[in-house]
Amino acid sequence: MRFRPLAALSVAAVSVALLAGCSSSPEPTDTASPDSSALCDAKLPSGAASDAVEAEGEVGEVPTVSFSAPLEIEDIQSTVLVEGDGEQVSDGDLVNVAFVGLDAETATELGSVGYTESEVLPQQISAQSSIGAFLGCATVGTRVAVTLPADESTGSGAQVYVLDLLDIVPTAAWGEEQEPVEGMPTVELSEDGAPTVTLPEGDAPTEYQLAVLKQGDGTTIAEGDAVLVQYQGVSWNTGEVFDQSWGSAPATFTTTQVVPGFADALVGQQVGSQVIAVLPPAVAYGEGEINDDDLVGQTLVFVVDILGAQHVPTE
Repeated sequence: MRFRPLAALSVAAVSVALLAGCSSSPEPTDTASPDSSALCDAKLPSGAASDAVEAEGEVGEVPTVSFSAPLEIEDIQSTVLVEGDGEQVSDGDLVNVAFVGLDAETATELGSVGYTESEVLPQQISAQSSIGAFLGCATVGTRVAVTLPADESTGSGAQVYVLDLLDIVPTAAWGEEQEPVEGMPTVELSEDGAPTVTLPEGDAPTEYQLAVLKQGDGTTIAEGDAVLVQYQGVSWNTGEVFDQSWGSAPATFTTTQVVPGFADALVGQQVGSQVIAVLPPAVAYGEGEINDDDLVGQTLVFVVDILGAQHVPTE
């Protein structure tokens, strides 16, 4: 596994580089492993460089990081600075993390991310991921110091990161259940949260419909935000599921990358919510002769669990 040192870039670039980590990032795992032995074993060892890093401040707040610069870094190391007293993470869990980066040569801060709500999406931790290598099977509330050597191939200098494990994110919506809306499709949930949609009798609606099934209490989704969701799409015309994230991994996209009706189901909703939307063709894949291959002409029903959001950066 080869990690890429980070240059002094924007918060967005910092988060992408550190959390993607490996030069060839793995796909998310389908489900959590029944044991965490592989994740525990994946933790990088500490060393003289990472042991030399100190961080003052509470976990979850931007720390004051200090070390004697220049710091000589020969390999990637990870030292536990604070051991959390929360739940232990398992392989495949979704987690919220925050971190600050510094130039190892000068101790100049490069940037920080995750200490403000919805700066970065929840990440899936695994034995194959960067955060899995940095944290292992840590407990919530843990803080680690990570040292990354210079990378001649990219021209990046050696860098130091302090990474906080903030919490574990549920894989299904956790908001308060709401009263069903008369005339809307009904939804039954399995033990893991996967929905089964039952369509009402009669013709498909000709107008867009939206209802909140669970009311979350997290940040509100704005247009252009990136989101992490579980979703299921059902064709009203066939009654069949045509697409879903359940059984694989939650999906990530921006509200500008989906059909208008799907975007309208997200914008203005709070993280932790579950919504159901009925999309006539005009706000789905367009009017025309019904086509099963590209869903043209079909009325679609989406059940969406909103697990996380990343706001569009402001200047």
